[in-house]
Amino acid sequence: MASRNGDKKPVGFATQLTAGGIAGAMEALCCQPLDTIKVRMQLSKSGRAPGTKPRGFLATGAMIVRRETPLALYKGLGAVLSGIVPKMAIRFASFEKYKAWLADKQTGQTSVGNIFIAGLGAGVTEAVLVVTPMEVVKIRLQAQQHSLADPLEAPRYRNAGHAVYAIVREEGFSALYRGVTLTALRQATNQGANFTAYQELKKLAHRWQPERQDLPSWQHMGIGLISGAMGPFSNAPIDTIKTRLQKAEAVPGQSAFQRIANIAGEMWRQEGFRSFYKGITPRVLRVAPGQAIVFAVYERVRRVMETLQGSSEDRIHSE
Repeated sequence: MASRNGDKKPVGFATQLTAGGIAGAMEALCCQPLDTIKVRMQLSKSGRAPGTKPRGFLATGAMIVRRETPLALYKGLGAVLSGIVPKMAIRFASFEKYKAWLADKQTGQTSVGNIFIAGLGAGVTEAVLVVTPMEVVKIRLQAQQHSLADPLEAPRYRNAGHAVYAIVREEGFSALYRGVTLTALRQATNQGANFTAYQELKKLAHRWQPERQDLPSWQHMGIGLISGAMGPFSNAPIDTIKTRLQKAEAVPGQSAFQRIANIAGEMWRQEGFRSFYKGITPRVLRVAPGQAIVFAVYERVRRVMETLQGSSEDRIHSE
């Protein structure tokens, strides 16, 4: 993301790695319970019977706590934390690289349309390299409805490492990339909308406050909150189908496209149009505040690192 002045140095990869990793870890620790509730709602078959409604956000969370203890809301956290540092590093580093390639060679500025394209590229890159296998493992762990208070109730997957081992042994390495197309599509639309909205809102904030060299953290959080909510509303059906695809084991002789079509068709016939938006409430409540945390922490950590390094690098900003 271009700096406010053309003579400032680009952000270094080490800074992106550290700031992005810390930001992602903070997001995961704060928002994992909402993600677990979202996954359970998307996998739930409640509401199929005539005259019944799908189990809601609060009811799903209460059921998990009652049956499995509050710690169950953090199922899959190990998989998320192990992937969050490379995910955030790849997201910010690839976005910077794509945006630089798409910048005007004369002015060094990147248009809104090209910022969106750079965001799409960053989303696809992180989906292929990190997010898809991380999501497969996370969803398998979150789907296990066992009580953490009962030592005799043994889950199929004990932790993230055991889940990876078991999935590869039983289903092959390719199982970790089940749903990669849908994941890439979801991440691309997420990051395209996210980065474009963040960049434009940040430019607007600087125009309203020309005396400020750096925006305060609360403004970064507000801008991140708004930009983070864009993706979930645009791709909720993709996310729900992806979750069900990654939870299920592969059917021999059935292609990925056939599995996707079968899942979507079954949802439409048995649960109706609303089933494609199951989990949208916890997803928005998780993603939007998560992006607020990510951008605020990223900007703050990067600023501190630049100060410690005596750097003159500026904040994320596109003219």
